[in-house]
Amino acid sequence: MSGELDGYWPSPWPCEDGGPNRRQTPAPSAHFSLAARRRVTNRQVFGANMVVLRDPDEVYLQGNTLGGPDTTSWVERIDPMTLEPLERSPDLSGGPFWAGGVAAHRNGHLYVTYGRWCHKLHAVSLEPVESIELPRPRPYNSLLVLPDGHLVMKDFCGGTGVHAIADDSRGSELIVLDPDTLALVDRFELPEGSIARISADGIDASPDASIYVVGDQGVHTLRWDAGAQRLSPNGTPRQYVRHEGQTFGWDAVIVDGSAWLLDNGEGTATFGPSFRGKGVSPAPLHLVRIDLLHPTAEPTLTEVCGEPNGIVANPPAVDPIRRIAVGYDSSNGVVAAFRYPADPSQPLEPLWRRDQHHGGHMLIDSGAGTLLTYDFDHERGTDQVVTLDLETGDVIDRSDTGSVVQTVLFPAPGWHDDFYAVSFTTISRFHA
Repeated sequence: MSGELDGYWPSPWPCEDGGPNRRQTPAPSAHFSLAARRRVTNRQVFGANMVVLRDPDEVYLQGNTLGGPDTTSWVERIDPMTLEPLERSPDLSGGPFWAGGVAAHRNGHLYVTYGRWCHKLHAVSLEPVESIELPRPRPYNSLLVLPDGHLVMKDFCGGTGVHAIADDSRGSELIVLDPDTLALVDRFELPEGSIARISADGIDASPDASIYVVGDQGVHTLRWDAGAQRLSPNGTPRQYVRHEGQTFGWDAVIVDGSAWLLDNGEGTATFGPSFRGKGVSPAPLHLVRIDLLHPTAEPTLTEVCGEPNGIVANPPAVDPIRRIAVGYDSSNGVVAAFRYPADPSQPLEPLWRRDQHHGGHMLIDSGAGTLLTYDFDHERGTDQVVTLDLETGDVIDRSDTGSVVQTVLFPAPGWHDDFYAVSFTTISRFHA
């Protein structure tokens, strides 16, 4: 599979997780390393969400107001060194809160999907060029750019908490928008709700794409036919909820012909200042591997720590070079790594385990074999970035972020052998 970044601006980090397959690995053009000991520059930014890169030294920060039915979003172009804003968009219509996202499109514009709105922004002035209110009165949690440039996004609902689907309501729905006009091109309703962000992969360098949606019970694969401009199901959903007390999964990472995710996402709406002790799922939390090349294969479920009442709100990290998958349990405070076999039907081998309060998306430095993680220090009330050796789990570096809440959002590489960490209160730059 290839071509998944064809719709994006040619940047080392044009969108969340570095690409729609969510591999959390920067492109080779990124001047990025986790090995050096770091100094920290930080800035308090309430409602910060993620950083994306466009041209050299162009760094964009997206965020939003928090809570309530009438929240708004914004984008800043920030100084890559000092983090101070150089330009800021006007407040962008949003609606119901859930963290959204921004993407740098190959056409030169930025696109923001937040609340129930999608906005097309000029990359220099950050003024809206086009805006559209999305069909459903639910939050839409970010967007992906497909290889042919179309935009795809999904409304956020499911579970049994505040975002549960009413008995007379419908499941989540994917919609595809034209990148020029933001006109609705196609839509596809799922038979169940979906909390997770969607993932995608290109198909043989064609303009078509496979789109993966983690629903309440199963993983759905859709095909985007660029010629017909149509979404259609590709096979039956792959049921990953198989145990009493197991709850829905979060974002899927697409690596080595498999979809990887973590389950037991119920209860995440109670976040603050961390996820410690917030789990409500009686079954142990699992690292789930679903074989995408064999549609009748059974998913492989591996317990991360074996304790009940686990919780996550984000994806695992998977390094295909070393065949290492890293999962975590944010309620019980455990990070664990596993060696995985080429055959998805075979069990994973435990590699290492750490007591660590990690909550956010990660970054992989494949060349150095290192991993960016977090650890919330509850005694001091601050989050830390922790660089780990992928093979051993040994700590290479540990530094405070300056955030008073656990980081549950998106890091990003920088342009100067540096990287950014983002929480709901703070953006931090780690540099030599």
